[in-house]
Amino acid sequence: MLGRLLPRVKGRLEKSRPYILVRDVKWAIQQSLERQHEPTVVSLTPDRPIQGNVLLSYKQAFEGFLLRPGQPTLNTHTNYWYSMQMAKTFLDLGYGVDVIDCYNDSFLPEKDYSVIVDVRGNLERLAPLLHKECVKIMHIDAAHLLFHNAAESRRLLELQQRKGVTLRPRRFEEPNLSIEHADCATTTGNTFTMSTFKYANKPIYRLPIAAAVSCPWPEGKDWEACRKHFLWFSSGGLVHKGLDLALDAFAEMPEYHLTVCGPIDRENDFRQAYYKELYQMPNIETVGWVDVNSRKFTDIANTCCGLIYTSCSEGGGACAVTCLHTGLIPVVSYESSVDVHDFGIMLRSCSIEDIRASVQTVAGLPSQELKRMARRAWEFARANHTRERFAERYREVIVEILTAANKTAACHPEPSGFAQDRL
Repeated sequence: MLGRLLPRVKGRLEKSRPYILVRDVKWAIQQSLERQHEPTVVSLTPDRPIQGNVLLSYKQAFEGFLLRPGQPTLNTHTNYWYSMQMAKTFLDLGYGVDVIDCYNDSFLPEKDYSVIVDVRGNLERLAPLLHKECVKIMHIDAAHLLFHNAAESRRLLELQQRKGVTLRPRRFEEPNLSIEHADCATTTGNTFTMSTFKYANKPIYRLPIAAAVSCPWPEGKDWEACRKHFLWFSSGGLVHKGLDLALDAFAEMPEYHLTVCGPIDRENDFRQAYYKELYQMPNIETVGWVDVNSRKFTDIANTCCGLIYTSCSEGGGACAVTCLHTGLIPVVSYESSVDVHDFGIMLRSCSIEDIRASVQTVAGLPSQELKRMARRAWEFARANHTRERFAERYREVIVEILTAANKTAACHPEPSGFAQDRL
């Protein structure tokens, strides 16, 4: 009796407000203490003569570079792997690499860097301190932050008018002028993301999104049984990512089922505003955060036929691509920055009506057509969105950029950037 009672009590405690508050405070204190002991720069050297130095300014970089030998790469965010692979690319090309956090606003260069790669505002701050021959690359992992912030504001305002509640912005970031100071840029986004930077008239090289998983094709999946089951899967910033829209759409479709996977407990204002939809609707199951490398994640995906991903602004929707690897049919917003070709639906708008109509369209397809689209999505992800493919393409792009820079330097002592626009 006690054995059955304890898990129930624990479950209720973990959802209580005092428990969540204490847990979040403890997490913040631990993070603060850990940061006090972290170095400000991680320096890496190649196993060959150094031909130059690279400064890599990236988000959440340090945790990955401070792992002990044999420790697995962190999978809680793709930034860990991206930063390590970028550093490895330059090391393999014979460059020493200094890694700093992109929010480190006190670092000053003490070396003559041949290349700087930055994802936020350090390029703007440091460009005047670097020699003119330094190749300045902005890595774009989000739509332009003016667009990004405005898009989230519109979503929050629409929610306020629709629901009668004001929620906090979760994804706001300070805009910067990095693209203006860059010679060129790289991005995992598609034409949507690139279009938000086109005004700067800088070359932008597209890279594939590197999914953290590569799942086998779900043989034996019952497409008839799962045709009305959909998954919402994303990271934080629940209004930014469109969870409110998905919940409102499925609340009006009791015959369709939605499974919600994301960090719901970290956004208490959203959780309170949508408590009924999240926890009291019979056709909506809220699971919370799920490790994409777990059996639980693939089991959930195998009960669904499609993905709902209605973000208002992305630099390449990694969550959506992760779900393509499980064989889910994508129903996504244009601003999710994911190509769906003939195996998914690109929403004309992110209205609740449009989401409902798209869900009904997918669910109404014959079982063989569902399987065909899912197979195409899975094959596309495996062919284009893997870590191996990113590593291969990133090296190609960096070699191309450095070759162009060397040619420009040979012809013009004070180069002004690259002329070829790759947008």
